[in-house]
Amino acid sequence: MNPQASQLWRAPRWALSILLAALATVGPFSIDTYLPAFAGIARALNATPVEMQQTLSGYLLGFAVMNLFHGALSDSFGRRPVVLTGMAVFTLASMGCALSGSIGQLVFWRTVQGLSAGAGVVVSRAIIRDMFPPSEAQRVMSQVTIFFGLAPAIAPMVGGFLFAHADWHAIFWFLVLVGAALFIANWRLLPETLHADHKQPFHVGDLMRGYRSLVGSRRFVLLALASGIPFNGMFLYVLAAPVFLGEHLHLAPTQFFWFFLFSIGGIMGGAFLSGRLAGRIKPRHQIRRGFVIMTVTSIVNIVCNLTLPTSPYWAFPLISAFAFGWALMVPVVTLMVLDQAPDRRGMASSLQACVGSAANGLVAGLLVPLVMHSTLSLALTSGGLMCIGLVAWLWVKREVG
Repeated sequence: MNPQASQLWRAPRWALSILLAALATVGPFSIDTYLPAFAGIARALNATPVEMQQTLSGYLLGFAVMNLFHGALSDSFGRRPVVLTGMAVFTLASMGCALSGSIGQLVFWRTVQGLSAGAGVVVSRAIIRDMFPPSEAQRVMSQVTIFFGLAPAIAPMVGGFLFAHADWHAIFWFLVLVGAALFIANWRLLPETLHADHKQPFHVGDLMRGYRSLVGSRRFVLLALASGIPFNGMFLYVLAAPVFLGEHLHLAPTQFFWFFLFSIGGIMGGAFLSGRLAGRIKPRHQIRRGFVIMTVTSIVNIVCNLTLPTSPYWAFPLISAFAFGWALMVPVVTLMVLDQAPDRRGMASSLQACVGSAANGLVAGLLVPLVMHSTLSLALTSGGLMCIGLVAWLWVKREVG
């Protein structure tokens, strides 16, 4: 923690929480906003479905690659310059997307968007730990998680409205406004939270040694797995939503919002309770409660899929409960990950984000196509992903206070 933190931000702490939450939601918001216009963009640019998929793959690839470097760069040059540079590049890339006249141009600028968008989520985590002691940092991290959960629900609504009432270009012009607003807000409000004594020299050799040290730390890797992998037990259903909701649950597209309402409600509820419990119970006890909820929910989900006709009346509450358990424990585990490298919290945040991005990519590209045509397979895979995180936590918990 920065010893001068109390002097750096004199406005209410909730205002800093909102600023950091807005930064953290740039990534998921820019993924989901343009999805309702997929078909319209393809028609306008004469693009095939495979080419349109590359606009998403390019973004995710850029996002994952730069996640390795945003935090490390912020350890050397400061949090503020990396955030401002990221938002400036994101704004320019969004403008490039809006002006694209071919699918190749759109893929290129979407990749640049991905390269820059991760600065918000990675560096905001490091800023939280710079500014707050552990229990208060958990409360702020919980507030950020609430907003992070809202973004995937709001973004498609905004994108769909803009596409219906204007055209697909309007979606990316909207992202230009978002990027510009965040750049101005952070330029005017965000202080430099990295203490001068904590800055790391920027040498490639030192950088690689830092990465090797963290990757070689069994405790760091296990905590990163415990925080990132269980999320995919819920995210699996989001990725499979067109098949899961349309084919298995026989819902009309106009009814899909109920699924997102339950899943986002679970995340918000768990994150809210996590903030309320900060400083009241031991961190390991809170993590245990989150995993107990996810474990019980996974077992019930599998049993229901084996014995009952598929129905949203029991499927949605179970997915919501799983999301609740994940959001209850993840702010605590995230702070533990950052504290594994007190002098390189930016690098630790980068590697944690990279683990999560890699897991999301594997689930999206490999697991979902294999299991989405069976609700039982979805339930078993969801439980299996949760078990990976549970085993990682059980392995390391004796070393955690």
